[in-house]
Amino acid sequence: MAGRISDDDIALVRERSPIADVVGEHIQLRNAGGGNLKGLCPFHEEKSPSFNVTPTRGYWYCFGCAEGGDVITFVRKLEHLSFTEAIERLAQRAGIQLRYEQGGYVPGREHGERTRLLEAHKAAAEFYTGLLEAAEAAPGRRFLAERGFERADAERFGVGYAPAEWDRLARHLLGRGFTVNELIKGGLAREGRRGPVDRFRGRLVWPIRDITGDVIGFGARKLLDSDDGPKYLNTPDSPIYKKSTVLYGIDLAKREISKRSQAVVVEGYTDVMACHLSGVPTAVATCGTSFGEDHIKVLRRLLLDQAEFRGEVVFTFDGDSAGQKAALRAFADEQKFVTQTFVAVQPDGLDPCDLRVKHGDGAVRDLIAGREPLFAFAIRSVISRYDLDSNEGRIAALDAAAPLVAGIKDPALRGRYAVDLDRWLGFMDERMVLRRIQEIGGRSGGASAPARGARRPAAPAPDPTDPVVRVEVEALKLAVQRPALMGPEFDALGAQVFTVPGHAALYELIVAAGGTAAAGPGGRDWVDRLFGTTEDTAVHAMLTRFAVEPLRAEMAEEERYGAAVLARLAEVAVTRALVQIKARMERLNPVEQQQEYNRLFGELVALEQQRRVFRERAV
Repeated sequence: MAGRISDDDIALVRERSPIADVVGEHIQLRNAGGGNLKGLCPFHEEKSPSFNVTPTRGYWYCFGCAEGGDVITFVRKLEHLSFTEAIERLAQRAGIQLRYEQGGYVPGREHGERTRLLEAHKAAAEFYTGLLEAAEAAPGRRFLAERGFERADAERFGVGYAPAEWDRLARHLLGRGFTVNELIKGGLAREGRRGPVDRFRGRLVWPIRDITGDVIGFGARKLLDSDDGPKYLNTPDSPIYKKSTVLYGIDLAKREISKRSQAVVVEGYTDVMACHLSGVPTAVATCGTSFGEDHIKVLRRLLLDQAEFRGEVVFTFDGDSAGQKAALRAFADEQKFVTQTFVAVQPDGLDPCDLRVKHGDGAVRDLIAGREPLFAFAIRSVISRYDLDSNEGRIAALDAAAPLVAGIKDPALRGRYAVDLDRWLGFMDERMVLRRIQEIGGRSGGASAPARGARRPAAPAPDPTDPVVRVEVEALKLAVQRPALMGPEFDALGAQVFTVPGHAALYELIVAAGGTAAAGPGGRDWVDRLFGTTEDTAVHAMLTRFAVEPLRAEMAEEERYGAAVLARLAEVAVTRALVQIKARMERLNPVEQQQEYNRLFGELVALEQQRRVFRERAV
């Protein structure tokens, strides 16, 4: 780990990254008078420009979607980057060599090496795409055409052709000034008896890009019968490429994933292409490895999968046994998400690419729209292996599926799937099925985790798994640990927003100490000030916990996370007010009490609009 970027370098990056120049690279700006610039907002659809940039102060703000910030915030939101990634991207643009604290200076060799490897991969990608129209690439073009892809589609995804010669790419890159060691270290070539040998030969190649759009590797599909290698060959792990963290298509899908709160995980490069071309622009794929925990982290960051069911991840699998095994592997990882997970399986076993060829774009969209909850698919896959026409087979299927049901963390959801399992097996004896699940779950360690879903009835202590309680906790932790991220908006919430009395008491304590807007940089002085404001031992205990308990977001994501938590807290408060108004309206006669009914209806419409705004900000 290099450590934290020095504050001096962060300030230098801001200074050398004029906001008008950076924003102007992405949208067309025009003079709006008063030293301001205006353009169409890149973060929401609009026809009239409401996106404003003030170069003298270095800030931007959109009056349409109420988003704003500095140059770093703009790059982070536009490219879906962490704070550190945005700083590094701007530093590279400005030619600044960053220094990292807690680990000293990052050796220039490491940064220089990464830059050189990225340049080599960029040059390789251009080399491959330039050859796709050559006569020797006819098998590659035929492969694409048979799968319904046109020339423009290949250009959009950067598909190219690797010539069959042993060292043609290597000779090309060596001629561009790259070294043998760089080609081998980056996985573009391997050691041969007489020099470097191209890793990909006689194959169709797809450039694999990281989330920022840099080419970091390639995936290559066999075309020639004389090729005795695997059907698909991928770049090996290198200083810039780690297959367990890479998702093909993430650079193209990231904005739509964040916007739609949906990610579709498919199995191959052509499946990603087919989905995007069919109107499913949230599709991504793993690169030569199974979907795992590191991939989950990438998607969670884009989905802002922090505190509640905010979106969904849809896995596409073949309907055969291999697809069922893949679904069960995904089931094991499912509960590392907070978002909902689904499976989309085409009954005839066609993958999205073949489905598009055979039935058209609409069939691909229908496949995703017809998704099934992952829990249901996994349980059905297990019981399908048994003879459900015999008592012995049904009991065996129950025992096989029981650990899956017992492993569902949400008790309410676990209970519903127990009922479904009883129905699918045909016992019509829910108590027996539930008892069996509890017995097997107890032996396997399942069913012990707390719920992650809906709120439970009131209890002496707040339910830590209640989504509302969790967002209150996160807001208070941020106010204690990172008050600068909360500021006046937190101070203006009011204690009534908090449902837990202890949380309301701590909020009042924070306000009494001057509020987060007056907390300065926070730290120990701020926490000491809070402790000195009250002698209540219960509040002291809560304050101590919130001062040391880790936040549910990484440091680089705290700014975005803080804004989302505030918006979510405000959304909860508005929802509570909506419920109260609806209850009052139900008690009114809209004919006899028309004036009061219309007044409440107006309030209802206004609150619904407020809630929509807060919900969008919380994404």
